[in-house]
Amino acid sequence: MRYISTRGHMLPKEFSAVVLSGLASDGGLTVPESYPKISKSKLEGWRNLSYPDLAFQIISNFVDDIPEADLRRIINQTYTGDAFHDKEITPIKTLESGIHILSLSNGPTLAFKDIAMQFLGNLFEYVLEKTGKKLNILGATSGDTGSSAEYAMKGKNGIRVFMLSPHGKMTGFQTAQMFSLQDPNIFNISIRGVFDNCQDIVKIISNDAEFKKKYHIGTVNSINWARIVAQIVYYFKGYFAATLSNDQQVSFAVPSGNFGNIFAGHIAFMMGLPIKKLILATNENDVLHEFFSTGVYRPRTAKETKHTSSPSMDISKASNFERFIFDMADRDAGRIRELWKEVDRNKPFNISNTLLWDRIRQSHITSGTSNHKERIRIIREVYKKYGELIDPHTADGLKVGFDCRERDIPLICLETALPAKFSESIKEAIGSEPVRPVGYHNLENLPQRFVEMGVDSTEVKSFISLNT
Repeated sequence: MRYISTRGHMLPKEFSAVVLSGLASDGGLTVPESYPKISKSKLEGWRNLSYPDLAFQIISNFVDDIPEADLRRIINQTYTGDAFHDKEITPIKTLESGIHILSLSNGPTLAFKDIAMQFLGNLFEYVLEKTGKKLNILGATSGDTGSSAEYAMKGKNGIRVFMLSPHGKMTGFQTAQMFSLQDPNIFNISIRGVFDNCQDIVKIISNDAEFKKKYHIGTVNSINWARIVAQIVYYFKGYFAATLSNDQQVSFAVPSGNFGNIFAGHIAFMMGLPIKKLILATNENDVLHEFFSTGVYRPRTAKETKHTSSPSMDISKASNFERFIFDMADRDAGRIRELWKEVDRNKPFNISNTLLWDRIRQSHITSGTSNHKERIRIIREVYKKYGELIDPHTADGLKVGFDCRERDIPLICLETALPAKFSESIKEAIGSEPVRPVGYHNLENLPQRFVEMGVDSTEVKSFISLNT
């Protein structure tokens, strides 16, 4: 297994190299040369595996340069009942026959991103120890990525984290989770802008080859290939939990912002998992829904990006989307360079009258959108009808899942976070605040450590150079 770039100008690399580098050297995203195909007999053999054993079987298909014993140890170290408060790691909740929620938020920061980030933290430490290298992680977060990354990387040898977040745009809980960390290898940078400004700064710095090499810049954002690989696992686990045999199909409803979570589902589909549809759910920032409805991909400006009650999805330029279009375009790197030349200039592209659009319209991905009123209604109705309390992003997923589901096809909605992180919306929906897990009751009152900056990549570069 070797890795190439969606833009075609990178020599094939091994797994560890692309994990540490993040963005490809030509500005594209790394993808494997091909996806492994899972036979029916192998799929059947995986059905009753524990989460760590299933993770090893899947992830080992994508790792070409870590001995099996070491990879298994990293996975077993990551996916424990103690770390995720449940030996199943991602247990399924059945609301009623054919409607399920896949619980992904039992990790240390109460968000689905812990599933991949905890693995990535242990993987980074292993690779750095083997190579004797150090890594300065540069990331951007709209809510949950930052805290998941920081909790996974705090105290890790050879690693510093520089995390950018939009100033005043996250919930108080999300902000406090990050800014209250006092570990000396964690640096929070609050940018006076929106998430896409933060993401653009990360891309600008990652594309500066000289700076990236000098300061050993890596990334933990969803463009990091190891995160995508780790997320594939719970699609298989959720499928096995919701079905009795591999002759059945299911559909997954996926709250979507940066397209990383649903792209992992796309890979699971490509590997042979019996997925009927991947149902992409957006909020008021509906760039992806607009594309899947019209064939026009039109990233919004910072001024056009709306601040919503599902803030982790307040994204108007989906980084991982490039990987999906690359696959759907028969891996034509020239086509991707042509399309993303426009995206990188903050311009839209329109493929509505092309064979590529015909293929996407007939593909396994469909979409829908939700808004504040609808997500509050879904939270209230799910709580009243099923006794389950869900967060606003999961509510977006369920709302669109209900709109798009097909009769007799089980629906699995991917949980995004625990409702404790979004008390204001929960109180609006049900009249009382969600119960917080033990250890999180005084979070917002803890001392906070961060620096505030404008939308300026040069200022961020200076800060990194002064703190490495």
